[in-house]
Amino acid sequence: MIIDVDVLVIGTGIAGLSFALRAAESGRVAVVTKKSDTESNTNYAQGGIAVVMDPNDTFESHIRDTHVAGAFLCHEDAVDILVKEGPDRVRELIDFGVRFTHSPESPEPCRLDLGREGGHSRRRIVHAADLTGREIERALVARIKADYRIRVSEHDHGIDLITERVGDKIVCRGAHVLDSETGDVMSFRAKVTMLATGGSSRVYLHTTNPEIATGDGVAMAYRAGAKIANMEFIQFHPTTLYHAGARSFLISEAVRGEGGILRLKSGETFMENYHDMGCLAPRDVVARAIDAELKKSGDECVYLDVTHLDPDKVREHFPHIYQTCLSVGIDITKEWIPIVPAAHYTCGGVLTDINGRTSIENLYACGEVGCTGVHGANRLASNSLLEAVVFTRRAATDVDRRINSIELVDVDEYPAGEHTRSASEDEIAELTTQIQTVMWKYVGIVRTNERLARAHDMVSEIRTRAEELYSYGKLSPQLLELRNIAQVAELIILSAQWRKESRGLQYNLDYPNIDDAHFKRDTLLVKNGQDLPEMAAQYAK
Repeated sequence: MIIDVDVLVIGTGIAGLSFALRAAESGRVAVVTKKSDTESNTNYAQGGIAVVMDPNDTFESHIRDTHVAGAFLCHEDAVDILVKEGPDRVRELIDFGVRFTHSPESPEPCRLDLGREGGHSRRRIVHAADLTGREIERALVARIKADYRIRVSEHDHGIDLITERVGDKIVCRGAHVLDSETGDVMSFRAKVTMLATGGSSRVYLHTTNPEIATGDGVAMAYRAGAKIANMEFIQFHPTTLYHAGARSFLISEAVRGEGGILRLKSGETFMENYHDMGCLAPRDVVARAIDAELKKSGDECVYLDVTHLDPDKVREHFPHIYQTCLSVGIDITKEWIPIVPAAHYTCGGVLTDINGRTSIENLYACGEVGCTGVHGANRLASNSLLEAVVFTRRAATDVDRRINSIELVDVDEYPAGEHTRSASEDEIAELTTQIQTVMWKYVGIVRTNERLARAHDMVSEIRTRAEELYSYGKLSPQLLELRNIAQVAELIILSAQWRKESRGLQYNLDYPNIDDAHFKRDTLLVKNGQDLPEMAAQYAK
């Protein structure tokens, strides 16, 4: 079945939804999503949006904080755009109906309650209590559902992009999509395709991400020949609730921003031994510090203490965190919160320019799946939602300028007849768990050459088997996700092996120092028959 649209959007986080609303001005829009319309990493974002709204804050301060957190691997032009266009994009979200938290004590004229998170030198986190992502999703989904120009298809899984080679260019013509409820494959023929599939942290055994975050967009783009950048930089959130009853529940960085203190089991503090900003150090520093302390002590977790703060303010500022912890028997106003790090955010992704264009013509990428260069080697807290709204607006503007000059061309339907044999569900599940375990054990917060080499051997073998199963197996969401997880895991390992230094989120005990002379640049991966990293054409500034 071939379906014709002007714009195809894959994914329904803040990037996909905000882009779809803008792109609807340019033509017919189809939005496909793996789960329900609000299941995304955005929906789990507690902290907020980092943006300069306080008259006493400055663009220069936010820009500087971003570069420092990113270990000076951020792209200067992208960071300038992110920060300077940010306030207008947040005002647009308010116009869309997003209900951010206000405070009479906040500076005029915004009156928005501004929080502070690790790595920020000022209070600049615009939030909706401690469920900012969910509130943004609510407002955007309501707008999407009211727009007759936008068709949303739920429970649809992207299989592969539809491309053709025109001269020396690869051109995207849409995507093949599996309807997981019927088993049918739809071929969306589109003038423009936007990847907004979110992150890849389900590659790891322990993660804050929802089940759907399996790196689909990165894997699809790589297989199609797009440039993939900086996949070694996987951010591990330092404070995830350690409790069997609330697996992988994230404790927002804003908790430390409001005065939360990290403690060992003994009650001792330790962050002052690792960074001048103590508990407000950037995430990569905090995650490594916790990892080091746990290895040193043999304990299973450390603790986040807010018992010294005003209980009423804790409940008011963090109602979701308070209630979730209470549901498993922890009253955070009276007890320390047990926490461990978990895979949280993919700083790399499909390489784009400042308008969201990838290296494949007519293919765009925005949000966590993309790599604009704003995060460098480590994302500054709450810059991610800002990146999504800033660069999707720019992408939609670019699409509007170009779309009338792009024609729909004939495409082939997906060869569904090749996928008729049964693939064991148990084997698919086992292979998925094997990859996640290998990645957690060998490609985690602290790496070594030996661990990376071992991981590469094991993951490559599993990826070969995954591709074999895909080549004949009856298509299912689980099989497609295994194929994508295996591909992304290999890209992460290859990137980590190439970067022979420790910078930001890449920490290799065999190369403990930063090496600006050789590695102050992006790591690029392009499918070229050898699957080897290619060096960036220019240094990151």
